[in-house]
Amino acid sequence: MQILLVMFGVLLSSCGTGPGRAAEVVAFPSGDKVLHGYLYKPAGPGPFPTLLYNHGSAPGDLNTQAFDAIAPIFVAHGWAFFAPYRRGQGLSADAGPYIMDEIGTARARGGRAAAAETLVRLMTTDHLNDQRAALAWLKQQPFVRSNAIAAMGNSFGGIETLLAASHGTYCAAVDAAGGAESWNEAPPLRDVMMRAAREAPRPILFFQAENDVTIAPSRELFAARKAVGRPAEIRLYPAFGHSARDGHAFPYRGVDIWKADILAFLDRNCRA
Repeated sequence: MQILLVMFGVLLSSCGTGPGRAAEVVAFPSGDKVLHGYLYKPAGPGPFPTLLYNHGSAPGDLNTQAFDAIAPIFVAHGWAFFAPYRRGQGLSADAGPYIMDEIGTARARGGRAAAAETLVRLMTTDHLNDQRAALAWLKQQPFVRSNAIAAMGNSFGGIETLLAASHGTYCAAVDAAGGAESWNEAPPLRDVMMRAAREAPRPILFFQAENDVTIAPSRELFAARKAVGRPAEIRLYPAFGHSARDGHAFPYRGVDIWKADILAFLDRNCRA
């Protein structure tokens, strides 16, 4: 296996053992932990506009499958694509407990309220810190245009994207179904996301399929931004598949449907 130091990251493999032959596995620090992620790049030295992709809560290899479906469209468009795994999942499974296990334990102990409190606490502390660490690593890389780093994420990753965007850390952000599975179950999460939506200074695009678990997050977060004069766009696509589960998978299974809209949005706000 090829080993190469890359700034503060370690290139562990670039020869087809990851989600695709074009993917490299890198290591980066987050506090006292070492996390890992997949990196896809266009040919050449760059610097490239770069997308940091925040994964959802799916267990096992499902998020890696999502990266492999989404990354090629960005690479073909001249973007680098970085998909860091936060603690407890995927390549970073050994860096902490799996977030859904922590939420499940809280629910068993204290019901829905305890589960919601744990979700908000983890998403606004440990997992947000992991995203910030991934961004810090990206900014050190010579192939990255440091003033053209955007974020995108689906489900839990959409929540993370919105939270980080509220601090003005990205040139633009794309929230794909962030909070859709938790919107009706976790009022504290709604409050945190609505506040982040009102505060984020840079443009945000919200998108979902009409048959997602609920499309209220996109509608309400978009409206909250417009009400305070923040730049925002929304795309609600026709039903995808035959169930709410299919609709929630639209961000990575419906790439061919949404790719032109999202690439155009990012080009408008990050390419200049």
